[in-house]
Amino acid sequence: MNDFGQFAKAQCPKLVPFLVTLILYFSLVRKDPQGELWTTVLKCLPIVALMFYVVAKGITLKKEYRRSLWILLGLVFSCGGDALLNINLFPFGMISFAVAHIFYISAFGWKPVQWLIGLVLYVTVSFFVYFVHQKLDEILIIGVPIYCFVITTMLWRSLARAVDSRNFLTIFCAIGAVLFVISDALIAITMFVGVPLPCARLQIMITYYAAQFAIALSTANDGPAVRQTFRKKIK
Repeated sequence: MNDFGQFAKAQCPKLVPFLVTLILYFSLVRKDPQGELWTTVLKCLPIVALMFYVVAKGITLKKEYRRSLWILLGLVFSCGGDALLNINLFPFGMISFAVAHIFYISAFGWKPVQWLIGLVLYVTVSFFVYFVHQKLDEILIIGVPIYCFVITTMLWRSLARAVDSRNFLTIFCAIGAVLFVISDALIAITMFVGVPLPCARLQIMITYYAAQFAIALSTANDGPAVRQTFRKKIK
């Protein structure tokens, strides 16, 4: 508990910009954005703040910070995806987010493999893709299935990493990956399935920002000096 208190004390000041931009977005953007510049900026600002966090807590080109670098690049492409979606360029936004997930996959790594987790996830997403595929047209017929399998791979690698280490930050990161999938699933339900959801934008954006926050926070123990402090297993 003392270690967690020290962790929170060290990280909270760097997360103030994220909290402030989050409040700005949810307080000022009251309805679905229509591609205005100001809503696009406000939508992107929390992700920019998370980029600031990753840089502010410490990052170099050394091997010890490679995960931070991959996640920083993932946040950059996520920010691009946010902007593209907000100006109604959905296919290009989806591509940008797919690249972001590839960087996240690189950050999470391929060991341990945990094949069973991957198998369950891929079977599940295959049923989902089959269900929505008939409702897609043009480039989305190809793009949506590819994106679904990319984000599923990201979820698989985060869960495999969490199961293996059982460290607070890796578990929190895996929760973030789950929330990311939930956020995208809510978009798919509203766009492709046509099921009306109460306060759909709020549900989508709350789960999305929480996901990105958890993934960004997982870099807190990068670096040789701090990694030993947060290596304690959760029993």
